[in-house]
Formats: sequence, structure tokens, C-alpha cells
Amino acid sequence: MSSSISFRNVTKVTTHILQEMKLKGEKIAMLTAYDYSFARILDSTGIDVILVGDSASNVMAGHTSTLPITLNEMIYHASSVVRGVKRALVVVDLPFGTYQGNSKEALNSSIRIMKESGADAVKLEGGKEILESVDRILSAGIPVMGHLGLTPQSIHKFGTYVVRATSEEEAAKLVDDAHLLEKSGCFSVVLEKIPATLGSRVTKELKIPIIGIGAGNHVDGQVLVLHDMLGITTEFSPRFLRRYLNLSEEIRGAVNSYINDVKTIDFPNEKEQY
Repeated sequence: MSSSISFRNVTKVTTHILQEMKLKGEKIAMLTAYDYSFARILDSTGIDVILVGDSASNVMAGHTSTLPITLNEMIYHASSVVRGVKRALVVVDLPFGTYQGNSKEALNSSIRIMKESGADAVKLEGGKEILESVDRILSAGIPVMGHLGLTPQSIHKFGTYVVRATSEEEAAKLVDDAHLLEKSGCFSVVLEKIPATLGSRVTKELKIPIIGIGAGNHVDGQVLVLHDMLGITTEFSPRFLRRYLNLSEEIRGAVNSYINDVKTIDFPNEKEQY
């Protein structure tokens, strides 16, 4: 029996299970979700981790960045997701402005997410500069996932979404930050849009699971935004994205068929009425 079968039989994924998966070489599959219906479908597939990402700001609310989404909105999305999940570990992004530079606010924000949504963990962007917030959240017994590399909440600081940590100096800082996050007690770290060789190095040096999004295939797992990989959103096409469906086209086709059936009085037919 392969290790993948044994982990697929786990009734509830925990941070400890993710650690076991890394130790046994079982890759971790993670996707985003923002509502009950999609969360329920994802959970039924045996997905390991569901991230209630601040990408909801883009794909659900139509903003051009992740910055505008509020804590209340993240709690709404997280609550909806949690109601649809029995097995997967549910991680929620702390939105911009709820933890940077204020560890007390970071703790209060995290407590609200955990109490009001029922999620399993929170995720924060950044390294050394947010360690005080990480420490304070962990002191309350709330599991924390880190996020390094391209950090979308810092878009105005960097001014671009290009690949991060390509210089020796930035790569060295990323490695240092990853070690700091692990030492602080984070159970996992997401690495976004960095050179594959760097992703491999961090994965080998750290004992905790490393989840990549555009960080190569030598990390411990992968995450994608659900609406991107299903082809619901089509404007976003980075190199790391693989589209598994073209749902936007399928949905348009279905809606056009519905419109035609209504206009031609084909729907509802005799069997579809009372």
C-alpha cells in the first residue's frame, strides 16, 4: 500500500499530518476556496489543504489587488468554506492591515478568524519584519503558515509581480526568513514565484512543509487559485499556472443554451412543469 493511499484515508488533515506527509515524501495538494459550494466539492476529492485566500479580493470582488479586502469579508468567506469542509485543513489569510506593525492587532485579528469562522490556521506574508506578530499569534495556540517570495500584499513596495529572490542578497534574506519562521513555530511556509533552485534549497533545509506556487517541483506541495486552474478567470496566465478546465467557456455555452431554450419556449417542457 502506497503512502498516498494511507494519507487519503485520513479523516481530518491536521498540521501534524502535513508534517508526516513531508517526512514520508507525500506531496501536499492545496487549493483556494471562498464559498460553501466549491469548498464542499474540493473536500470531497480528498484535497489536503484549502486556503481561504485574500485572492478573494480579486476573483470574488473584482479588485485589482489583494489589498482592499477586509477582515470581516475574510471571516465571511472563511465561515462559508468551513461549513463545507470535513476533512481538509482550512487556512485563512490575514488580510492587509490586520497584522503588519502591530502584534496586538495581529493576535486580535487571528482570534476573530478562529472564533468566528472555525478555521484551523491563519497565514501571514513576510519574514523577520512580522516575527513579533507570528510569536504573539502562536502564543495563543493558533497555528501559523508563513508566506515568502512574491508577497502580493506588498505590491506597492515592490511595484511589480515579477519573480522574487533572483539576486543573491534577496535569496539569502528569503532563506534566513524561512529559518526564522520555522524557528518561531510556523507549521508550514508558502513560497511564491521564486527560482526553482531556491525553492528546492529551502525545502531541503527546513523540517516543516514548504508549499510552492511558482517555486518549482522540488517543494513539499503545491497551491493554485481555484478560479485560475479551473479557467473561470482567463486574464491571468503566469508561467506557473496550469489550467485543468476552461469553465468560463463551458459556462457561457450552458447559459447561451438556456437563453435559447427560454426564447424558443423549449424550456420548460411538459415534463418540467406541474
